[in-house]
Amino acid sequence: MDPVRNPYVPGAGASPPELAGREDLFTQAGIVLQRALGGKSARSFIATGLRGVGKTVVLARVEQLAKSAGYLTCFVEAEEEKPLGATLAPHLRRMMLELDRLGAVTEQVKRGLRVLKSFASGLRIQSVLGFSIELDVEPEHGTADTGDLTTDLPDMISALGHAAQSRHTGVALFIDEIQNLSESDLSALIMAMHRVMREGLPIVLVGAGLPHLVSLIGQAKSYAERLFEFPVLGPLSPAECEDALRTPAERESVDFTPEAVEEVVRITRGYPYFLQEWAYHAWNVAHGDRILKGDIQVATEVSLTSLDGGFFRMRYARLTPREREYCQAMAELGEGSHRSGEIAERMGSRTQAVAPVRATLIRKGMVYSPAHGETAFTVPLFENYLHRIRTMGTDPTDTDD
Repeated sequence: MDPVRNPYVPGAGASPPELAGREDLFTQAGIVLQRALGGKSARSFIATGLRGVGKTVVLARVEQLAKSAGYLTCFVEAEEEKPLGATLAPHLRRMMLELDRLGAVTEQVKRGLRVLKSFASGLRIQSVLGFSIELDVEPEHGTADTGDLTTDLPDMISALGHAAQSRHTGVALFIDEIQNLSESDLSALIMAMHRVMREGLPIVLVGAGLPHLVSLIGQAKSYAERLFEFPVLGPLSPAECEDALRTPAERESVDFTPEAVEEVVRITRGYPYFLQEWAYHAWNVAHGDRILKGDIQVATEVSLTSLDGGFFRMRYARLTPREREYCQAMAELGEGSHRSGEIAERMGSRTQAVAPVRATLIRKGMVYSPAHGETAFTVPLFENYLHRIRTMGTDPTDTDD
């Protein structure tokens, strides 16, 4: 079929044509946004899930809801090597200036700009970002200027919230890959949102991260469970998969046969990223206005080649030889989660000896612990990839001819 008309989008973070299975979450997000604007207590939410379940897409859709409700928004991705203060500072400046332009100046907005100047100065933003936070105001001495984010960020976010409140609007902060934050930065963020809730300010945090993020947040601040909801994004049900596959096709007068749908669901296990990948390639190889089971089987070869060369290979390349050995041992044990002792035994070692390897893999976001002593991949179908490269007997990261 015509590839130009292909409605499916397998790119990372790309919004699919039919966002199936997340309606309840969007309804709840809308309620949170409206309550915060109305000055009512509203728990922010941080979605968790494996790679490929659509966490980034969910954040982007909720950001659209926030903008439609009149919120000022910022969308950032947490990076391991970049402090949270430096990540947020340019966005805080933009939003404060937007608040300043919304109407006659208010004391809360003027103070917010002064606090921002102090915040940037305290964290030495210029040395981190390579440019200064230029504001034609005097700093608010003694507020948000200690250089300690756990002290300064709550002051900064509070000032921003009061400025937004004076303009009868709200602020929504969207932070993806939150598990990449250091423990001190994560603590600062939690403390800032605690301040927001205590003062009844119209600021909402919407975040996303890998499954182990919940335990990281709990370790950072024990009261965090009372500040946030933690919806879990998992694979789609067969009915939701069918909706995600068929609805976009029907808009183009194309249909999936029941057998084709069943085959896609079986292979992809309902993970949204893989659904898009298989549907995209199935469309391109199909003839006529029906996508058949045979088209899915052809698309499987193309999809696996694409994933092996990019999605899976990129993650495998980040691993040390010892980490690859640990992952191979997991793959040999089969699908699902496995006891640490079983993995160590498969490696011919002791649990204590390979514990540092497991800890590093968790930090890298390759594995997580779904239960005490259990380990599972954060990347769906990764064990199948490891089986394939083991069978081939080649190193997929070797670029030599």
